[in-house]
Amino acid sequence: MSVKLTTISDVLEIGEGASVRVSGWVEDQRVLGSLLFITLRDSISSIQAVFNSRMVSKETFEVAASVPRQSYVLLSGRTQKSRSKVSPVELLADSIMVMGAAKHPLPLDPTGRVEASLDVRLDSRALDLRNPRVASIFRIRSSFLKYSRDFLTSEGFLEVNTAKLIGAAAEGGAELFRLKYFDRDGYLAQSPQLYKEELTLSLGKVYEIGTYFRAERSHTTRHLNEFVSLDIEAAMFGKEDAMSVLERLISGALMHLQENNVTDFDRIGYKPPTPEPHFPRLTYDEAVSIAQRKGGSVKWGEDLDSDALKLISESMPGYYFIVGWPTEIKPFYIKPSEGDKRISESFDFMFGPLELASGGERLSSRAELEERLKEKGLRVAEFSEHLKVYDWGMPPHAGWGFGVDRFIMQITGCTNIREAVLFPRDELRLTP
Repeated sequence: MSVKLTTISDVLEIGEGASVRVSGWVEDQRVLGSLLFITLRDSISSIQAVFNSRMVSKETFEVAASVPRQSYVLLSGRTQKSRSKVSPVELLADSIMVMGAAKHPLPLDPTGRVEASLDVRLDSRALDLRNPRVASIFRIRSSFLKYSRDFLTSEGFLEVNTAKLIGAAAEGGAELFRLKYFDRDGYLAQSPQLYKEELTLSLGKVYEIGTYFRAERSHTTRHLNEFVSLDIEAAMFGKEDAMSVLERLISGALMHLQENNVTDFDRIGYKPPTPEPHFPRLTYDEAVSIAQRKGGSVKWGEDLDSDALKLISESMPGYYFIVGWPTEIKPFYIKPSEGDKRISESFDFMFGPLELASGGERLSSRAELEERLKEKGLRVAEFSEHLKVYDWGMPPHAGWGFGVDRFIMQITGCTNIREAVLFPRDELRLTP
């Protein structure tokens, strides 16, 4: 059905005396004598519509009065000055068409007046998104992704799309989803790492926003089995170059969001911190020392677990980098430092105790890569397709992978990453 409509936002801008047709869902309705008031909402705005029983047919008034809340309707009428404090304009309606009737009882109240658990909300996500606060999270997410694309394009990066069906582990990890690929085994990609490194050989600077998969049995508020990652890789980049791009992306994105998504942040009742133009750097050695001074049990050479990161975040509450991780606990492709091979040219980007990104400078020598694969207990032959690229003139390169879902969770004040993902996937949640 094709109908020429005016959005509610545009109706509010038009002013009085305009004939319009608008669509949306019935959020509220009430009868006061000969008048029926309907709150009509769409994905962005809401408006009050008024039916006067003395000005419309009995049938029209009865339909408007009896339509179930959350039904999708089409209204026509003329704009007039409103007595409501919510907006200066309302719609004096003269007709209503029910485009989709809502069947009650609904699984949740999308106005939020009746609280629902997160599981109930996720089971009825499409309806949950009618809540303006929930919808605002995803408008902020959309704005961030658009800004990221614009920023990285302006920095000379080319957007790419790498394969998500792969024949071997990209990073040598065991957390892969195995599947049957015709007559052999295949896997779902957990990272674009090796592909994006290979692409620096020809394309120089690349980025990808993609969905990846990890078969972790982690039942936490910050882990998912399907996640969206923003990755970059660039030829002739070192660790500091990669960190600089990430700093400028995050600083610029937050300023952009706070200027362009004011209403959305107001709806969710949270304002993310305004970052300084240069984020603090904390060495791994310093991080371990802070955790130990505060009673943590972490030892040098170990990964920093959630307990250690919480202790460190007491001293580093905002955005910061942890640099110079031990080579042994980083993936095989991370370059060891020239002065001390025990330390790598790597970094993690943090907000308090939450890891948002990981990156660094990569090895660009085939011989060194093969040696690191052996040190990690990985079979060199399984990486032959990747290693052959290093015989074709591979430039030095660096990059990072950034967790979009975690970042949106953080800047919107969500306490669970599932709130920031439309249809989250974990070990217990795999809905059609």
